[in-house]
Amino acid sequence: MARLSMPSAETTLADDAVEAARDAVGLPTGARVLAAMSGGVDSTVTAALLARAGYDVVGVTLQLYDHGAAVRRKGACCAGQDIRDARAAAEALGLPHYVLDYESRFSAAVMDDFADAYLRGETPVPCIRCNQTVKFRDLMDVARDLGAAALATGHYVRRIAAPAGAQLHRAADPARDQSYFLFATTPEQLEYLRFPLGALEKPAVRRVAAELGLPVADKPDSQDICFVPEGRYTTVVDRLRPQGALAGDIVHLDGRVLGRHEGVTRYTVGQRRGLNVAVGEPLFVVRIDADRRQVIVGPREALLTSRLVLREANWLGEGAGMEAAAAAGAPVLARVRSTREPAAGRLALVDGAAGVVFHQAEEGVAPGQACVLYDPAEPSRVLGGGFIARAAA
Repeated sequence: MARLSMPSAETTLADDAVEAARDAVGLPTGARVLAAMSGGVDSTVTAALLARAGYDVVGVTLQLYDHGAAVRRKGACCAGQDIRDARAAAEALGLPHYVLDYESRFSAAVMDDFADAYLRGETPVPCIRCNQTVKFRDLMDVARDLGAAALATGHYVRRIAAPAGAQLHRAADPARDQSYFLFATTPEQLEYLRFPLGALEKPAVRRVAAELGLPVADKPDSQDICFVPEGRYTTVVDRLRPQGALAGDIVHLDGRVLGRHEGVTRYTVGQRRGLNVAVGEPLFVVRIDADRRQVIVGPREALLTSRLVLREANWLGEGAGMEAAAAAGAPVLARVRSTREPAAGRLALVDGAAGVVFHQAEEGVAPGQACVLYDPAEPSRVLGGGFIARAAA
């Protein structure tokens, strides 16, 4: 069986990374840890660090779509060549390795949800659904069945043990932080999960991979949405929900019909390009009325939102939960897009449901996206969040 080459005596980066992983796991040497191995550099380094730290590591890879048809597509994950890479890495590390066919679960929990969201005029975040369902909920059951004391992934977030329970924090590398995509992690899941890369920066992870002789050290990161070919999400939505391509009107906020569109699934809130209407001023999609098949457009200032309502709220802070914190008007930093920094605001009961009121209006808040909450007193800490049900000026 192939083995990894050892770093030279003067190299310390890998040793430091092993210690960081041991701190992140916080379990006795020899404890069994299930490592989710997608075939990329992050999950492979995670498994390697755990093995070098002395844990009893079992690697698991999920086959999520295409039954290998994605072999030829660069930047994919959880299919095709990635599964081969994960299997080869596990063999090189001397780890037992299992490939689980979760395609039907992934299709129902992630892909169907993705298409349905666009059909409702929303802008979904499938990576959150994937983490929330097949990667954490379902894979965690497998880990327990295999007698593992923890499930470890290559996500760039930090789990910090605290007297009141484990806390979720942003990664040390702000450019790689994935906390936005993990807000739905429940307190019970967080107790079981481990994130060995959370204290490392991505360039250091690649250097560690090179030191350990991992073939994936220079492998490109996965790009866009794994099951969307070449970034064209409409290809997937049209196949799953062809009714989304029914034509309708493009309507100005003042009621004027400005033109026709070829399906509400082609538009997202905040979109400017591709409207194909001209009225002498820049127009943006400000709302989508899927029931009437209308795309409502208006000036940029119409995108400003002062408050929003959450659904499927998840609370990771102290206290009785999100609604109690909302009733108390708890201050928060709210992040409404993965690419946007959190904005100051407070939790509130909006129309009887938990929501956020911003100190200054946010632009382009889209239903279906996540609103992730951070602690103003400790801005790296995730307090929870929810999906945006609706926004209001």
